[in-house]
Amino acid sequence: MEKVSILSVDHYELSGLRLALPRLLEPLGGISAFINPGDRVLLKPNMLAAKEPDKAVTTHPALVQVVAELVRNSGGIVLIGDSPGIGSFSRVADKSGILTAARESGAALIEFRDSIDLQGTGTFRSISIARAYYEADKIINLPKLKTHEMMTMTCAVKNLFGSVIGTEKAGWHLKAGSSRELFARLLLEIYLLKKPTLNIVDAIVAMEGNGPGSGDPVKRGLLFAGVNPVAVDVIAGEFAGILTDLLPVELEAAKMKLTGALRKEIELCGVGIKTIPEIRFKLPSGLDVQFGMPPFLAKTLKNHLTAYPEADKEACVLCGICRDACPPVAITIQKSALSVNNALCIRCWCCRELCPHNAMRIRRSLALKILALLTGTRKT
Repeated sequence: MEKVSILSVDHYELSGLRLALPRLLEPLGGISAFINPGDRVLLKPNMLAAKEPDKAVTTHPALVQVVAELVRNSGGIVLIGDSPGIGSFSRVADKSGILTAARESGAALIEFRDSIDLQGTGTFRSISIARAYYEADKIINLPKLKTHEMMTMTCAVKNLFGSVIGTEKAGWHLKAGSSRELFARLLLEIYLLKKPTLNIVDAIVAMEGNGPGSGDPVKRGLLFAGVNPVAVDVIAGEFAGILTDLLPVELEAAKMKLTGALRKEIELCGVGIKTIPEIRFKLPSGLDVQFGMPPFLAKTLKNHLTAYPEADKEACVLCGICRDACPPVAITIQKSALSVNNALCIRCWCCRELCPHNAMRIRRSLALKILALLTGTRKT
């Protein structure tokens, strides 16, 4: 059985987290079960963009700081690293509070710059990930629980996509992003290249709605921890009230027969926790309803049942960030206007994820709106 520990935590005060983290990890053997003196331990938070901690876009810096303190107290050498989706690493670290967390805990900030080519474990023959990530002795994965417009939910497995250097992410979106199933397999194969030693999920304040960058912060008051990120994600999805049919990573993990993909393989443990609380996250408005449809029907009606990004003319400042980040080069700026070529768009939603002005909105067809209501696919 894969163990996933869960603990109720109401706030991000350092004093409270210093008490909570050891209690969270106790059912797993405590931090000493994972860290040996002298280990170079890389903490991998979610550092998507330069947003304040209360926006719930990034892993809260207080959690990062306390985990770093735990590792140092166990004799580990602490590194904090990521490759942000937008903006410079230094600005994201500063704005998110993770720079301060590193200073206070004595950790070293590491920007993922150099990559190493690795032989794939299945579908993808070669995958490049950050050298600093691969060469660390131990990885502690620190995702923020959020909804995700492409993958429905981002948590432990998806957070490891940050091990891919920023400039290479667009290429993977272009190669695998037109299919949620294929992209889910990519995420899982990245996880298998370098398995994290421990996963600790920040769900004290999570994100629902149009995540991972434009959703709504929602206080949920929980931390999760587990060795297996697939099992952690299964519990996180259950916690968020999201149907498994809407979670491509979990579905693909089950197809690959990965340990922890099935709920019956997971033991829930923790102080006073017996069952998952009944909570249902609001899902992204651009989520296609094709998930719950027969494949032949979804393929036939795809063009009528798909949402597309569209610029909000009042909010868009024509900065060009979405255009430059678009994997299939479907976005252009001409005559002081931004337009999206729907024929090229692969609906990876990178434009919405990376837009610093929340200026990319969802355009859904009337057929999509009607079918979503009739099938109830959004009522998860």
